[in-house]
Amino acid sequence: MGKRPGQDRPDEAAGPRPAVEAAVRRLRALSADGPGGTEAVEDAAYADASALAAAPAGPAAVGRALLATAEAELRRAWERGWQPADVLRLARRDATGPALRFVLAAVAAEARRYAPDTLPPRWAGQLRDLDATVWWPDDDAFLEGFARRERLSRFETVTSALLALRLVARLPHIGTAGPLPGAAGTSAGAGAGRHDGRTAAVEPKTLARIRALLAKAESTDFPDEAEAFSAKAQELMARHSLDEALLAAAPGAAGDGPGTCRLGVEGPYESAKALLLHAVAEANHCHAVWSAEYGFSTVVGFEADLELVELMYTSLLVQADAAMRRAADAHHREANGRGGRARSGRRTRDFRESFLIAYAARIGDRLSAAARDVTEHAARPAEVLPALAARDVAVGETAERLFPETTSHRLRGRDAEGWARGTEAADAARLGRRPAG
Repeated sequence: MGKRPGQDRPDEAAGPRPAVEAAVRRLRALSADGPGGTEAVEDAAYADASALAAAPAGPAAVGRALLATAEAELRRAWERGWQPADVLRLARRDATGPALRFVLAAVAAEARRYAPDTLPPRWAGQLRDLDATVWWPDDDAFLEGFARRERLSRFETVTSALLALRLVARLPHIGTAGPLPGAAGTSAGAGAGRHDGRTAAVEPKTLARIRALLAKAESTDFPDEAEAFSAKAQELMARHSLDEALLAAAPGAAGDGPGTCRLGVEGPYESAKALLLHAVAEANHCHAVWSAEYGFSTVVGFEADLELVELMYTSLLVQADAAMRRAADAHHREANGRGGRARSGRRTRDFRESFLIAYAARIGDRLSAAARDVTEHAARPAEVLPALAARDVAVGETAERLFPETTSHRLRGRDAEGWARGTEAADAARLGRRPAG
């Protein structure tokens, strides 16, 4: 990959990097719930930032030290199971704007160490989606360049960087979800659509048809059309899963076991969104485990199914949000037309959350029914059912091994009208073998 500017300067070991690392250790040991709370954390960051901003080594050396420390902390975070999208999701929730953007810059800097063909496709996709790019000309110019971009003083910039480093350093071990960067072992042209560095999980023509159907579902304003397109997409997904199961069960087939992927589940209404993902996963021979504190769910399943679950969930989330807003607006107009009071913020939230919970529950039933219909009409049922059952067992065992301790809880809608409207939206279409247009 070559050396970065200033990478092996002789003053690096004796310069500001040890001070940066010591500052991060001190900040990592401080809890916002401990004595002094958030103020104690900020005071410690201010003290260390003041010393570093005025360090005799100068801003170039301090910038190199901050980046080098950030890269090392991120690599340790990857080894603890985190991925770029996971870290940035938490930073958006818990960090200030400058600290968030420092984390993004650090992710881009850390990615320089890997050859492109050793990045897992999902990892590379996350870097593209995050727009994680090295915008500074060389590492000597990073600190001053970042300060100019953020319109901050050097002291404020170092403070933001230290608080960002504290966030990364305090990330716990969460278990791996795919290979680490640098170890994917992909070859040129391989991995399109795969999340683990192997060859494409879904045949491109099938994937294109499913995406086209879901795009139509997202673009229409008519709920019955949206769900008809989604149902047709689910049929194609179920057929593909069935074909994959048969291929894997064939004598001499060298199939892979279940894998995992993580999908963001963020507020508002994150409980309802997690339920929607769970419903999509269950309908497609996968298992989803929600980690509410980190804003994501881990989906366990075979690779082709994982790819299709992500497609369907992302599309249904768009559709459900649009349907929820239309229903909430219509209900608001009806209430006002009857002379009722405008809904309060609390009641509006209850309506929308109840809508999404009901939508998720009902749409899960309908997706599962569509998948069962495909299985029942399969050409070789005596071979299909055992193959699918074996894959379901393998997914269940993998999920149990990865998540030996999970809890279940029942979601209840607090708004009866929202629940009714959500069920109506999920029931609007005539699912089955209706042409998709």
